[in-house]
Amino acid sequence: MFEFINDEDERGQVGIGTLIVFIAMVLVAAIAAGVLINTAGFLQSKGSATGEEASAQVSNRIDVVSAYGNVSGESVDFVNLTVRQAAGADNINLSKSTIQWIGPDKAVTLTHNTSANALNSSDEFYTENVKGDNSDVLVQQSDRISVVLFAGGTNQTNKSTSDPEIGITDGLGAGDEVQLTLTTQYGSKTTYWATVPESLKDKNAVTL
Repeated sequence: MFEFINDEDERGQVGIGTLIVFIAMVLVAAIAAGVLINTAGFLQSKGSATGEEASAQVSNRIDVVSAYGNVSGESVDFVNLTVRQAAGADNINLSKSTIQWIGPDKAVTLTHNTSANALNSSDEFYTENVKGDNSDVLVQQSDRISVVLFAGGTNQTNKSTSDPEIGITDGLGAGDEVQLTLTTQYGSKTTYWATVPESLKDKNAVTL
Protein backbone atom coordinates (compact mmCIF):
# COMPACT_ATOMS: atom_id res chain seq x y z
CA MET A 1 0.00 0.00 0.00
CA PHE A 2 2.77 2.45 0.90
CA GLU A 3 5.88 2.98 -1.13
CA PHE A 4 9.04 2.95 0.89
CA ILE A 5 12.12 4.75 -0.38
CA ASN A 6 15.17 2.84 0.72
CA ASP A 7 17.73 4.76 -1.32
CA GLU A 8 19.24 7.50 0.88
CA ASP A 9 19.97 9.77 -2.11
CA GLU A 10 16.34 9.66 -3.25
CA ARG A 11 15.18 10.45 0.27
CA GLY A 12 17.31 13.61 0.29
CA GLN A 13 15.91 14.84 -3.04
CA VAL A 14 12.31 14.46 -1.84
CA GLY A 15 13.08 16.38 1.35
CA ILE A 16 14.69 19.29 -0.53
CA GLY A 17 11.73 19.52 -2.92
CA THR A 18 9.27 19.66 -0.05
CA LEU A 19 11.36 22.34 1.65
CA ILE A 20 11.43 24.46 -1.51
CA VAL A 21 7.64 24.21 -1.89
CA PHE A 22 7.21 25.14 1.78
CA ILE A 23 9.49 28.17 1.49
CA ALA A 24 7.66 29.29 -1.66
CA MET A 25 4.32 29.05 0.14
CA VAL A 26 5.68 31.09 3.06
CA LEU A 27 6.97 33.78 0.69
CA VAL A 28 3.64 33.97 -1.16
CA ALA A 29 1.77 34.23 2.14
CA ALA A 30 4.13 36.99 3.34
CA ILE A 31 3.72 38.97 0.11
CA ALA A 32 -0.06 38.59 0.25
CA ALA A 33 -0.09 39.72 3.88
CA GLY A 34 2.00 42.77 2.98
CA VAL A 35 -0.37 43.69 0.16
CA LEU A 36 -3.38 43.31 2.45
CA ILE A 37 -1.79 45.46 5.17
CA ASN A 38 -0.87 48.20 2.68
CA THR A 39 -4.34 48.11 1.13
CA ALA A 40 -6.00 48.28 4.55
CA GLY A 41 -3.84 51.25 5.52
CA PHE A 42 -4.67 53.07 2.27
CA LEU A 43 -8.38 52.40 2.64
CA GLN A 44 -8.32 53.58 6.26
CA SER A 45 -6.54 56.81 5.29
CA LYS A 46 -8.90 57.33 2.35
CA GLY A 47 -11.94 56.63 4.50
CA SER A 48 -10.76 59.02 7.20
CA ALA A 49 -10.18 61.82 4.69
CA THR A 50 -13.55 61.19 3.04
CA GLY A 51 -15.25 61.16 6.43
CA GLU A 52 -13.66 64.48 7.42
CA GLU A 53 -14.65 66.05 4.10
CA ALA A 54 -18.23 64.79 4.39
CA SER A 55 -18.41 66.03 7.99
CA ALA A 56 -17.15 69.47 6.93
CA GLN A 57 -19.74 69.66 4.16
CA VAL A 58 -22.51 68.87 6.62
CA SER A 59 -21.42 71.01 9.57
CA ASN A 60 -19.77 74.07 7.97
CA ARG A 61 -22.97 75.63 6.71
CA ILE A 62 -24.42 79.12 6.58
CA ASP A 63 -27.71 80.02 8.24
CA VAL A 64 -29.83 82.82 6.78
CA VAL A 65 -31.08 84.83 9.75
CA SER A 66 -33.25 87.28 7.81
CA ALA A 67 -33.79 88.68 4.34
CA TYR A 68 -35.29 91.87 3.00
CA GLY A 69 -35.54 93.67 -0.29
CA ASN A 70 -35.12 97.34 -1.07
CA VAL A 71 -38.08 98.63 -3.07
CA SER A 72 -37.56 101.13 -5.88
CA GLY A 73 -40.70 102.05 -7.77
CA GLU A 74 -42.62 98.86 -8.48
CA SER A 75 -39.74 96.39 -8.05
CA VAL A 76 -37.12 95.15 -5.63
CA ASP A 77 -33.68 96.32 -6.73
CA PHE A 78 -31.52 95.02 -3.86
CA VAL A 79 -31.72 91.71 -2.00
CA ASN A 80 -30.09 91.67 1.43
CA LEU A 81 -29.42 88.43 3.34
CA THR A 82 -28.17 88.52 6.94
CA VAL A 83 -26.19 85.33 7.57
CA ARG A 84 -24.36 83.57 10.39
CA GLN A 85 -22.49 80.32 11.02
CA ALA A 86 -24.52 77.18 11.55
CA ALA A 87 -24.06 75.52 14.94
CA GLY A 88 -20.70 73.75 15.14
CA ALA A 89 -19.30 75.32 11.97
CA ASP A 90 -15.68 76.40 11.50
CA ASN A 91 -14.70 79.80 10.12
CA ILE A 92 -16.60 80.52 6.91
CA ASN A 93 -14.98 82.83 4.37
CA LEU A 94 -17.69 84.39 2.24
CA SER A 95 -15.10 85.75 -0.19
CA LYS A 96 -14.46 82.12 -1.18
CA SER A 97 -18.15 81.27 -1.38
CA THR A 98 -20.55 81.40 -4.31
CA ILE A 99 -24.26 82.09 -4.62
CA GLN A 100 -26.42 80.46 -7.28
CA TRP A 101 -29.32 82.69 -8.31
CA ILE A 102 -32.25 80.99 -10.02
CA GLY A 103 -34.87 83.62 -10.70
CA PRO A 104 -37.98 84.07 -12.78
CA ASP A 105 -36.05 84.66 -16.00
CA LYS A 106 -32.36 84.05 -15.27
CA ALA A 107 -29.94 81.63 -13.62
CA VAL A 108 -26.42 82.76 -12.71
CA THR A 109 -23.64 81.91 -10.25
CA LEU A 110 -22.41 84.94 -8.31
CA THR A 111 -18.90 85.39 -6.90
CA HIS A 112 -17.72 87.71 -4.14
CA ASN A 113 -16.33 91.18 -4.76
CA THR A 114 -14.80 93.21 -1.94
CA SER A 115 -15.51 96.45 -3.79
CA ALA A 116 -18.83 98.25 -3.61
CA ASN A 117 -18.77 98.11 -7.43
CA ALA A 118 -20.35 94.70 -6.98
CA LEU A 119 -23.55 96.61 -6.25
CA ASN A 120 -23.68 97.35 -9.97
CA SER A 121 -22.71 93.88 -11.12
CA SER A 122 -24.75 91.17 -12.81
CA ASP A 123 -22.59 88.28 -11.54
CA GLU A 124 -21.16 89.38 -8.18
CA PHE A 125 -22.29 89.94 -4.61
CA TYR A 126 -21.02 92.22 -1.86
CA THR A 127 -20.70 91.71 1.89
CA GLU A 128 -20.98 94.19 4.75
CA ASN A 129 -20.20 93.73 8.42
CA VAL A 130 -23.26 93.81 10.69
CA LYS A 131 -21.83 92.33 13.89
CA GLY A 132 -18.28 91.09 14.47
CA ASP A 133 -14.80 92.06 13.34
CA ASN A 134 -14.90 90.95 9.69
CA SER A 135 -16.88 91.94 6.65
CA ASP A 136 -16.41 88.62 4.82
CA VAL A 137 -15.43 85.96 7.41
CA LEU A 138 -17.79 84.42 9.95
CA VAL A 139 -15.63 83.52 12.94
CA GLN A 140 -18.18 83.09 15.73
CA GLN A 141 -21.83 82.13 15.67
CA SER A 142 -22.68 85.55 17.08
CA ASP A 143 -21.15 87.23 13.99
CA ARG A 144 -23.55 88.66 11.41
CA ILE A 145 -22.73 89.64 7.83
CA SER A 146 -25.04 91.19 5.27
CA VAL A 147 -24.87 89.68 1.78
CA VAL A 148 -26.02 92.20 -0.81
CA LEU A 149 -27.16 91.25 -4.32
CA PHE A 150 -28.16 93.80 -6.95
CA ALA A 151 -31.33 92.41 -8.51
CA GLY A 152 -31.50 95.18 -11.11
CA GLY A 153 -32.30 98.82 -11.71
CA THR A 154 -30.57 102.10 -12.37
CA ASN A 155 -26.82 102.31 -11.75
CA GLN A 156 -26.46 103.22 -8.08
CA THR A 157 -23.00 104.78 -8.41
CA ASN A 158 -24.16 107.41 -10.85
CA LYS A 159 -27.93 107.82 -10.91
CA SER A 160 -28.10 109.91 -14.05
CA THR A 161 -31.01 109.24 -16.40
CA SER A 162 -28.56 108.12 -19.10
CA ASP A 163 -27.31 105.16 -17.04
CA PRO A 164 -28.30 101.78 -18.45
CA GLU A 165 -30.37 99.25 -16.57
CA ILE A 166 -27.94 96.81 -14.97
CA GLY A 167 -27.95 94.05 -12.39
CA ILE A 168 -28.72 90.34 -12.19
CA THR A 169 -32.16 90.92 -13.73
CA ASP A 170 -34.33 93.94 -14.38
CA GLY A 171 -35.46 93.84 -10.76
CA LEU A 172 -37.92 91.59 -8.95
CA GLY A 173 -41.60 92.35 -9.34
CA ALA A 174 -44.46 91.64 -6.96
CA GLY A 175 -44.91 87.91 -6.41
CA ASP A 176 -41.56 86.93 -7.94
CA GLU A 177 -39.59 84.15 -6.31
CA VAL A 178 -35.83 83.51 -6.37
CA GLN A 179 -33.95 80.40 -5.24
CA LEU A 180 -30.61 81.33 -3.68
CA THR A 181 -28.09 78.56 -2.96
CA LEU A 182 -25.08 79.61 -0.89
CA THR A 183 -22.05 77.30 -1.22
CA THR A 184 -19.15 77.70 1.21
CA GLN A 185 -15.47 76.91 0.63
CA TYR A 186 -16.14 73.52 2.23
CA GLY A 187 -18.76 72.64 -0.37
CA SER A 188 -21.71 72.81 2.03
CA LYS A 189 -24.89 74.29 0.57
CA THR A 190 -27.71 76.35 2.06
CA THR A 191 -30.80 77.07 -0.02
CA TYR A 192 -33.03 80.06 0.68
CA TRP A 193 -36.20 80.98 -1.18
CA ALA A 194 -36.69 84.75 -1.44
CA THR A 195 -40.32 85.58 -2.22
CA VAL A 196 -41.47 89.10 -3.03
CA PRO A 197 -44.86 90.07 -1.54
CA GLU A 198 -47.84 90.38 -3.86
CA SER A 199 -47.96 94.13 -3.40
CA LEU A 200 -45.11 96.66 -3.34
CA LYS A 201 -47.23 99.79 -3.38
CA ASP A 202 -46.05 102.49 -0.98
CA LYS A 203 -43.27 100.23 0.31
CA ASN A 204 -39.61 101.15 0.77
CA ALA A 205 -38.53 97.71 1.97
CA VAL A 206 -40.13 94.30 2.25
CA THR A 207 -39.35 91.02 3.95
CA LEU A 208 -38.32 88.29 1.53
